[in-house]
Amino acid sequence: MEYPIGIQDFEKLRKGNYVYVDKTNLIYKMVKEGSYYFLSRPRRFGKSLLISTLEVYFRGRKEFFEGLRIMELETEWAEYPVLHLDLNTEKYSSGVDLENKLDLFLKQCEAKYGKNPDEYSLATRFEGVIRRAAEKTGRNTVILVDEYDKPLLQAIGNEALQDDYRNTLKAFYGALKSMDRYIKFALLTGVTKFGKVSVFSDLNNLRDISMLKAYESICGITEEELYSVFEEDIRALGKANNMTEEETKAELKEKYDGYHFNEECVDIYNPFSILNTFANRKFDRYWFATGTPTFLVELMKGCKYDLKKLANEYASVDSLSGLETIKKDPVSILYQSGYLTIKGYDREFGIYSLGFPNKEVEEGFVESLLPNYTGMNNSESKFEIMNFVREIRTGDTDAFMKRLQSFFADTPYELVRDLELHYQNVMFILFKLLGFYTQAEYHTSEGRIDMVVKTHDYIYVMEFKLDGTAEEAMRQIESKDYPLPFECEGRKLVKLGVNFSNEKRNVERWVVSFQ
Repeated sequence: MEYPIGIQDFEKLRKGNYVYVDKTNLIYKMVKEGSYYFLSRPRRFGKSLLISTLEVYFRGRKEFFEGLRIMELETEWAEYPVLHLDLNTEKYSSGVDLENKLDLFLKQCEAKYGKNPDEYSLATRFEGVIRRAAEKTGRNTVILVDEYDKPLLQAIGNEALQDDYRNTLKAFYGALKSMDRYIKFALLTGVTKFGKVSVFSDLNNLRDISMLKAYESICGITEEELYSVFEEDIRALGKANNMTEEETKAELKEKYDGYHFNEECVDIYNPFSILNTFANRKFDRYWFATGTPTFLVELMKGCKYDLKKLANEYASVDSLSGLETIKKDPVSILYQSGYLTIKGYDREFGIYSLGFPNKEVEEGFVESLLPNYTGMNNSESKFEIMNFVREIRTGDTDAFMKRLQSFFADTPYELVRDLELHYQNVMFILFKLLGFYTQAEYHTSEGRIDMVVKTHDYIYVMEFKLDGTAEEAMRQIESKDYPLPFECEGRKLVKLGVNFSNEKRNVERWVVSFQ
């Protein structure tokens, strides 16, 4: 079986006999039930392939759909003029980049459908092309926009440039409303949705299907699709990794499943990771490796985000659909870009609970946090975590604590804007990273942190004080009998009291007691 890794062109996919998870019944449903759509999905989730499939469909290329579900549904196969704008191919680092991209797109359209010299702006030229395409062919125009938000995301750290891009796109996309009588169908896709006060404020006829139950699986792979389309691949993957079929399915689910785009969504697997796993016969972090969340981490640091909320975050329905408040709260963009997903829903209050979708995302994201919060580079942080784990496993508590001291000592002063929050954030990152290799439980309250870490031979009960004493921390462990639930487990108990000093900006002292 050939895997279409990196292939986003539907014709190429079908000509090359690549595996295709059939979504054409949902495409038919979209076309017959409405005219204007918006779809948000994380990167590498199949948005570009969806756009390409629609383009081939609207060009009436029936031969590319042989054997697919749409053949049982569609009877007309009419050809329409298609205007396909892909905004994913520019860096958008200066004010003219977006204008140049749109100008090139319009020139290509005008070469085919004609030009009016009186159309002086990008928006009026777009209106003219839409109208002339319909008049010239006798059929209304189809408009497909891939990654509509790429310019806005690229300029997310530059407020003036983002405002410039927003105003340009707002006027440009406004042509979809003014030219309604000439438009057959329109779909805009992207990672994010910029809400009511942004690029869509004048375009209120778009139907947002991003969180609708009917279209939840239009991108991505459901478990049913995984088991039916990739049945032989699952067995081959298991054989290559000395795993049973059930073990292979469980590993695929743990690593790549878990995306939910509404409160009742079936589990959606990451298609990019699934295809790469089958092609390479190896489990790895394929999706995460294609893009680092650096700008997200900078946003979290800038708004003093408490990282422990990542394990159990909450958001309202409205807050997930827009990005206008990301400088105060990064949750909406963490969700829309695929680092958090819906885990539950409180209908009474309209509140979603959020968390990491799967192990690939959780491990990759948390590992990316450490160098950003400690000043280490990626290779240093991986080496330090490896040593942390080894020291915990061998009971070398002093080495573990000295390494923790080095974490804080190496942190540049300018990274620490709130000492207590920084202290708790670094401890959370460390706890999560240890948890990938050991059993770890972590709790916080005002002025203190406690942690339980279990390895094959040891159980660590740790109490962390802020501007107290290590002895106070140890007394609390003993007076509240923290080790009691673990005394019958047959492992060595290690009690560890630690004090963190604001003045020293580091771990001041620790005391250890073995039981």
